[in-house]
Amino acid sequence: MTNNGGYMLSAARHHILIIDDAPEDQGSLTALLQQHMRVSIATGGRQGFHRAQALLPDLILLDVFMPGMDGFATCRLLQESTRTSAIPIIFLTSASQDDQRLQGLTSGGVDYVIKPCLPAEVLARIRIHLSKVTAMPAAEPSASMPSLSQGEITLRAAMRVINDNLATLPPLADIAYQVGTHDKRLSAIFRQHLGMTVFAWIREQRLRAAREWLACSPMSIQDIAAEIGFHSAANFATAFRKRMGVTPSQYRTNLQQSQQSTPDAS
Repeated sequence: MTNNGGYMLSAARHHILIIDDAPEDQGSLTALLQQHMRVSIATGGRQGFHRAQALLPDLILLDVFMPGMDGFATCRLLQESTRTSAIPIIFLTSASQDDQRLQGLTSGGVDYVIKPCLPAEVLARIRIHLSKVTAMPAAEPSASMPSLSQGEITLRAAMRVINDNLATLPPLADIAYQVGTHDKRLSAIFRQHLGMTVFAWIREQRLRAAREWLACSPMSIQDIAAEIGFHSAANFATAFRKRMGVTPSQYRTNLQQSQQSTPDAS
């Protein structure tokens, strides 16, 4: 019998990890869960991330407001780890604003519950999500999957944040915070694993996205520039020409001519 390994588990055998810097505030919920499941507790985002890697719980209850590394950053790292990416995460938090709920769901949460809440409702939601996991076809246990280093997990999480926000990219310090680290450490991770700075990688990603837009859409050069985060079409054209040797317009024209000159495969 394994968790997350494809075998059906009885509810009493399910393992729940609660990540909350004030777990004593969830005493009633913890007591209820312990009647039905095994419960482990972590009192911070970073500790919770490491405990999840070691324990491989069946489901995680995750707070948002925690010192050091908040719940959103914790969720992003858990999603990028090969060991924990399939574990359902339910946010259980007092962060009730619309943008916070959206951030929780887009960072990888399967559900978002606002404190204070009825313990019985949380238990019901847990059972719903666990039933979905155990109903899925059998898969290799997460423990058998190759592990990524902490740096690789942080790198993947940062790359996802960047790609999801190319048009309105936050400052480097904010990107680092969103993946549970600081700007100097994130810069070192990019140099170590990619051999380039964060800003160099961002530039490459923007130009890669630009090539895709130029090839697949009729959008104007100005609109493409805005879509990938350039402040003006002129700046975009300069950067594109420096990297590709032609202007965006010439690149699109060359692609169109190449497609027209290619014989029809039929």
